[in-house]
Amino acid sequence: MDRRNFLGYAGSRPQILWSGQSKIAVNFVVNLEEGAELSLADGDSANEPGHEVQSKIVDHPDLCRESSFEFGSRVGYWRVMQEFERRSVRATLNVCGRFAQRCPEILRDAVGRGHDLCGHGWLWKSPAGMDQASERDWMVATLNAIESACGARPLGWHCKSSATPRTVDLTRELGLLYSSDAYNDELPYSVRTQSGPLLIVPYQFDTNDMRFFGEAPAFVRAQDFSGYVIDSLARLKYEAQHYGRSSMITIGLHTRIIGRSARIQALTQILDYLADESVFWLATRSDIARRWQSAFPPGHSPGHEGA
Repeated sequence: MDRRNFLGYAGSRPQILWSGQSKIAVNFVVNLEEGAELSLADGDSANEPGHEVQSKIVDHPDLCRESSFEFGSRVGYWRVMQEFERRSVRATLNVCGRFAQRCPEILRDAVGRGHDLCGHGWLWKSPAGMDQASERDWMVATLNAIESACGARPLGWHCKSSATPRTVDLTRELGLLYSSDAYNDELPYSVRTQSGPLLIVPYQFDTNDMRFFGEAPAFVRAQDFSGYVIDSLARLKYEAQHYGRSSMITIGLHTRIIGRSARIQALTQILDYLADESVFWLATRSDIARRWQSAFPPGHSPGHEGA
């Protein structure tokens, strides 16, 4: 049997009304990685290469990069929260362990606002290449740091970039509700693990503000990002109305990116579009996972990965 599943639900996609008559679940993910980026000054093996300025400081601490990340927790987070508060939107926060250790005040604020938590690694770094024991320790340390910071334990897990072949097993073993370490569908699905079935709530990169960065960024102005996301939402709405198709979409945000004054208007425009559309259900990832499991209980879910 091929280790990869290229068909998924194929032509038999399950239908679900997420809430009322809403056939499209919309989830905002705010990635909290400030202070968890790689830094020689923190004893890490290298400096994080990706940020606003395309510079490479190799042998010394990169204070420019550190300061750029700090904008997210000092300014960007609060700007993003104001927009969510204005629309009574609850988001999912992807939280790194070292962020939780350094910024517990922000996590307490987020939990007080009703936002959802998902583990995102101790550092903002892929676990690829870790052995199982090291990865388990990495995950446990992250979950414990988040809970210690704010009194709430994450319900899901999402690595930076690539997971390892063992990540889903560890996610299930640690009692988490879902994994988001997949990018291959627009609906949740179950996979087999050594400890039983695990729900996958897929993530996506195309509707992500990280595309403002890079040597040839896809987004430059706020309207580039909001226009792309709204195009995606409009297409999903069309498919729901004309084909009865259920789906979900993830809109990925980073407080150091979307929180800049020139970019925040993109979030405002997306929220304004969603406010006028009853076809959309704005939900956290744990909301989506629980709603899916209520419609398709574990062991009785639609066949996708054999679970």
